[in-house]
Amino acid sequence: VILQDAGIGFILVIDRRQDKWTSVKASVLRIAASFPANLQLVLVLRPTGFFQRTLSDLAFKFNRDDFKMKVPVMMLSSVPELHGYIDKSQLTEDLGGTLDYCHSRWLCHRTAIESFALMVKQTAQMLQAFGTELAETELPNDVQSTSSVLSTHTEKKDKAKEDLQLARKEGNSILESLREPLAESTAHSVNQDQLDNQATVQRLLAQLNETEAAFDEFWAKHQQKLEQCLQLRHFEQGFREVKTTLDTMSHKIATFTDVGNSLAHVQHLLKDLASFEEKSSVAVDRARALSLEGQQLIENKHYAVDSIHPKCEELQHLCDHFTAEISRRRGLLSKSLELHSLLETSMKWCDEGIFLLASQPVDKCQSQDGAEAALQEIEKFLETGAENKIQELNKIYKEYECILNQDLLEHVQKVFQKQESMQEMFHRRQASLKKLAAKQTRPVQPVAPRPEALTKSPCPSPGSWRGSENSSSEGSALRRGPYRRAKSEMSETRQGRASSTGDEEESLAILRRHVMNELLDTERAYVEELLCVLEGYAAEMDNPLMAHLISAGLQNKKNILFGNMEEIYHFHNRIFLRELESCIDCPELVGRCFLERMEEFQIYEKYCQNKPRSESLWRQCSDCPFFQECQKKLDHKLSLDSYLLKPVQRITKYQLLLKEMLKYSKNCEGAEDLQEALSSILGILKAVNDSMHLIAITGYDGNLGDLGKLLMQGSFSVWTDHKKGHTKVKELARFKPMQRHLFLHEKAVLFCKKREE
Repeated sequence: VILQDAGIGFILVIDRRQDKWTSVKASVLRIAASFPANLQLVLVLRPTGFFQRTLSDLAFKFNRDDFKMKVPVMMLSSVPELHGYIDKSQLTEDLGGTLDYCHSRWLCHRTAIESFALMVKQTAQMLQAFGTELAETELPNDVQSTSSVLSTHTEKKDKAKEDLQLARKEGNSILESLREPLAESTAHSVNQDQLDNQATVQRLLAQLNETEAAFDEFWAKHQQKLEQCLQLRHFEQGFREVKTTLDTMSHKIATFTDVGNSLAHVQHLLKDLASFEEKSSVAVDRARALSLEGQQLIENKHYAVDSIHPKCEELQHLCDHFTAEISRRRGLLSKSLELHSLLETSMKWCDEGIFLLASQPVDKCQSQDGAEAALQEIEKFLETGAENKIQELNKIYKEYECILNQDLLEHVQKVFQKQESMQEMFHRRQASLKKLAAKQTRPVQPVAPRPEALTKSPCPSPGSWRGSENSSSEGSALRRGPYRRAKSEMSETRQGRASSTGDEEESLAILRRHVMNELLDTERAYVEELLCVLEGYAAEMDNPLMAHLISAGLQNKKNILFGNMEEIYHFHNRIFLRELESCIDCPELVGRCFLERMEEFQIYEKYCQNKPRSESLWRQCSDCPFFQECQKKLDHKLSLDSYLLKPVQRITKYQLLLKEMLKYSKNCEGAEDLQEALSSILGILKAVNDSMHLIAITGYDGNLGDLGKLLMQGSFSVWTDHKKGHTKVKELARFKPMQRHLFLHEKAVLFCKKREE
């Protein structure tokens, strides 16, 4: 009953035409108990049998009080009597009415509606419980957990939506079954029950739609929050990774403090910096892209703006700081490159000036024309100093203050001192030539020059010393020209003799400086070559990015291939080169540098002893892609084996340079030290040579150390007596000698047979 009809009450029609009185009585009593207040009228169609009808009349009269009915009960004998109380349109066909009603269908509909109502209620409760679960879920702290939660909740949401669809489908099915009778026939008027049922189902469907709409709205917000949480976790993870990388790179660039000790070294450092910047650009680009992602999240109204914004700013700061540090570092190296270019230009200018002074023939300068020609040559050269020499030392200090460490400062001062000394020699020569040019003297019979006239040749560039014994002696003969010519003119006037003697000493000093410059230039080039090998090859063998290029035969063989080259490099770079540079103003004292460091030179013996093993390994692995890649990066024209030979070449080169220096220092203070240094270097070369022969000995059962110190060794032809003796002299002469290598020890002579390779 609808709400507005609740106060009217019920009119009950009880059809007991085919029953007995006892059934009628039970029905009336049940009705009285069930409807105590809402009954308006009870109409009973009593049994149609004569006996049962009579019995019901009597029983009803006598038992009226037993029923205790508060509403009238009318006992009707037939259907027509019923029509007097209720219109036919309100009665079903079995009671003679026209109402379209099927009780079984009504029961089926009501059952379905009740079941659907329960389904709607349970669905709403399920969605409410699911919503509560979602609302109480804590946001995870990592990408994997957030992805897992989002996936799980989405699956549950999809299941809930499936349940909603099933409930809606059920409701629509019931609604369709309620409308079906009306669609089949329009002859009957609309039944109120049918209308009520339709309204109920429609109301439940509307309730279901409202519930779904509310859930969809809630889910959209929840899903957005989870997706934003996932975005945030991805952003945070990327931030941690990028920050770690940028911190590492910043720490590494902070260790790049070396500004170089030569032009080649600075160029190498700049190349390393460019390579490092190229490798780090990936991380910097990733950091900037991540910062833009964070800004995009902020613009899209992310809930964690307060967390994202500081991280974006930090990423920008780290990138800007790193980029600025790279630029600062490049600026310092550019300054260093500029300064070293200036220093090398100045040194080259000085060397050319010294060579010019040494090459001017003394005999021709004695005439007025010769003196004037030499004077013009000197003045013309001095004019080139405007572009090539250091002009003001204080200006250099101020301009390059940012890179002038102690070593570089000392180097600048030494170059400037060399420049000043060279200019002073020029000024002295100028003064001498001016006197000769101005002095009017009687003609003097010229003396024929010696055959070894000095020929002018360009000054060798740093690192280009490749002479041998022959070239060295030839060069010294050329450079001795002025000295010998000066001796041939000792018969000249006293003033002329004094002038010649002074020029002789000056020429020898110039030649000593020239040898010293060659020693320093080749020493710097040697140190730079060792550094290139150690950084470009040895260090790269430990680089994980190059591991795939290294063959199996080369694995863990770095110490065999390079020996103690690193030890040699550190000795020369940190100690010996600095000590040689301290002798630049007194070249004749350089012998003391060698004598003081003679013990350290023993490291070459170790390197040379390892050389056969190194060469054997190189022969096996020379075609390895690793070497080709390193050579390509270094832009070397020669392969690694040429550079591995450098230490052997260098230790043999020292004795040639010392011989040259000794040649021009016979009467100087350091001549004895030079002679002793030369002897010591030759001793080291002999020891190296002896040790390399000793380590090649195989098959000796005893201990070579027990034979005492090795005094001499060399190859000899050896003859042995015939076992049976020689019957004829011609047999002895025909007997072939055997080639043997002999080692003379303190306690024994060791005969060795040469092994064929």
